[in-house]
Amino acid sequence: MSSDREIATGLSELVLGARPEGRTALSARWIVAHADGRHRLLRDGEIVIEGADVVYVGPRFPGEVARRIDLGDMLVSPGFIDLDALSDLDTTLLTVDYGPGWATGRVWPRSYVDRGPYEMYSPEELAFQKRYAFSQLLRNGITTALPIASLFYREWAETVAEFDAAATAAGDLGLRVWLGPAYRSGGMVCEAPGVLEPVFDEARGLRGLEDAIGFAGRISGKYEGLVQAMLAPDRVETCTLPLLKRTMAASAEMGLPVRLHMAQGKMERRTVQRLHGATAPQWLARHGLLHERLIAPHAVEAEPEDLDLYARHGVTIAHCPLVYARGGELLRSFRRCRDLGIRIGMGTDTAPPDMVLNMAVALMMGRLAEGDEQGLATSEVFDAATIGGAEALGRSDLGRLQAGSKADIAIFDLGDSGFVPTVDPVQSLIFGATGRVTRAVFVDGRLSMRDGDVPGFDVHEARRQAQRQFEGLVAKYPERTWGHPAVKDMFPPTYPFADS
Repeated sequence: MSSDREIATGLSELVLGARPEGRTALSARWIVAHADGRHRLLRDGEIVIEGADVVYVGPRFPGEVARRIDLGDMLVSPGFIDLDALSDLDTTLLTVDYGPGWATGRVWPRSYVDRGPYEMYSPEELAFQKRYAFSQLLRNGITTALPIASLFYREWAETVAEFDAAATAAGDLGLRVWLGPAYRSGGMVCEAPGVLEPVFDEARGLRGLEDAIGFAGRISGKYEGLVQAMLAPDRVETCTLPLLKRTMAASAEMGLPVRLHMAQGKMERRTVQRLHGATAPQWLARHGLLHERLIAPHAVEAEPEDLDLYARHGVTIAHCPLVYARGGELLRSFRRCRDLGIRIGMGTDTAPPDMVLNMAVALMMGRLAEGDEQGLATSEVFDAATIGGAEALGRSDLGRLQAGSKADIAIFDLGDSGFVPTVDPVQSLIFGATGRVTRAVFVDGRLSMRDGDVPGFDVHEARRQAQRQFEGLVAKYPERTWGHPAVKDMFPPTYPFADS
């Protein structure tokens, strides 16, 4: 096998942001290949890419190639598919050790609604945070993403203009995305401490949906197919029945996936029960609105009947274990959902967008939920992060490495000095590492990330800009929080500051 210096030299021959000309053969200690309908480990194998596609996976390729790159002690894997990929600066970090949400800016107070909600970011800042988030996804081995962002700091919903900018960012950086501006018919308002009421403007929600449908028709297939469309009604408790009916009809007409957050929280459960006399999945099923194109994060509040409905109608759960484990919640359980035949994909939904860490947390929480290691297999969480997401999107050419699949590839450094000895490469990746050992990423055959760098984007300066932008947002939190407390009272430090 090659030395570290030779590995770096081999990858550095390729132009960042471009597809290599001619056939490129990548050999490595381990490859997660795909054959006979499942992932299989290939030791000391080779994968050959040409253009946007994989043309060969196996032992040394017998045909001619333009170049051979020996990656050494690496794991070559299908790129991860993130069904709930954070595409803004992570305000959920302000919910973990602080709360309740009505007291920390997560629910608009009546005073803020009456004065008129407004955009707390400029159009330039909205565009920047998409580009920044996309770069972080690539740096963590994520090659396909369905972006998600918070609407708490928005005037109402997401705009077509920012998603045009998101499409440009994905095309520039080389990330495969399904895009659609989030829309809603209502929102929760804090009328008094702890008193939360839904307020609706159905006409506004329907206008947002029509804008999203127009965007979908215009954007699908852009950037050589890297950009596709989805429909993204925000949260089920903010949606009216006419909005959801029109959404699902458009999904059927246009063949678009729909992502709708439901069975995800106690506030949602109470609100939907009060409004509709049922849980959200039961309410949608009553009106024939569950289907195989529906992706539903996060199912941590799903009743057994809800899960049965998901199984019966082919709904995919987008499992985001890390963001829930931080608050002491979990899916109950991954094993039960799989035994019911429910399709499960993975999402990150927080910063950092570390799919490797999310798989580790999923594995631990899945086993805790069942009480032993039989609760979840390592292969099942890896399948969810790859094949499960591809199936949710109806794409048999994603989430796997075999001849004819798209060349969406993540390369992980198993020789990293922080690793324990490797027994099994996939187990070692999940048990002993994070996404920070992602060495390179190809998307659609294009080298989209190498050694932390992405094309045309200074990730180090961007990190400083992101911090400044986030601090500017947090400074505005008192304006949209009940009682308008000071920031220092809303988000106190872990320990008191020492006297200087």
